[in-house]
Amino acid sequence: MFTIRNILKLWAWLTIILFVSACDKTEDSAYQPTYSSSSENTSTITEYVVGIHPLHNPQKLMELYGPIVDYMNSHISEAHFKLEASRNYEEFEKKLYAGNFAFAMPNPYQTLQSLKYGYHIFGKMGDDAGFRGTILVRKDSGIQKVTDLKGKAVSYPAETALAATMMPQYYFYTHGLDVNRDIENRYVGSQESSIMNVFRGHVAAGATWPVPWEGFKIEHPDMASELEVKWETEPLLNNGWVVHKDIPAPITDKFSQLLF
Repeated sequence: MFTIRNILKLWAWLTIILFVSACDKTEDSAYQPTYSSSSENTSTITEYVVGIHPLHNPQKLMELYGPIVDYMNSHISEAHFKLEASRNYEEFEKKLYAGNFAFAMPNPYQTLQSLKYGYHIFGKMGDDAGFRGTILVRKDSGIQKVTDLKGKAVSYPAETALAATMMPQYYFYTHGLDVNRDIENRYVGSQESSIMNVFRGHVAAGATWPVPWEGFKIEHPDMASELEVKWETEPLLNNGWVVHKDIPAPITDKFSQLLF
């Protein structure tokens, strides 16, 4: 669970990232659950949308998190849960900040932002040591130190990806690069795209984080063999789990007990 100390630590850390643009503000609207009729029961069952930030492409995300939602549906009979993927970070954030999700797993930056839009934190992913930025280069790139990236392009999934964008950019900043002037920052939409941009030579380096990189190595070992992890950032708190304020406490309690 998040502690006050950890939350304050993360807030303090985020305030020093002056070169990262803040999220676009979207109009706040209350969460409105939808209803689906059961063919076996004349009563209505409330449907709750579960949103996961795009740490994978939509298909992969559905494969990994779909079973979790299925598990919830098989154990909470008075509700129905529906997993919803988003094409990119911007789309996910618009849904999150508009209150479209009942339950959501944002990244840590989005988690803290969501508190302003009617959500509260009830847990997080484990393994904080794995929440770090990973910076890839081609093995034949000749890049040895961070300053070798001056005048070159670097790929990231999105401006508000914490582990895969903000933390690598801060790493560059503390190792001698002005990320606003010394390099070209390319936000390519997804973790997989950031990796593929490095493989194809479109950029000199690409940022991601361990989860998609480990998956890429399993699914594309030939391509991964031509890349290497050149640098890694220090870790931070892992992704949070939030629930909208309008969700009944008994549903939240059951969801939390089953999830954790």
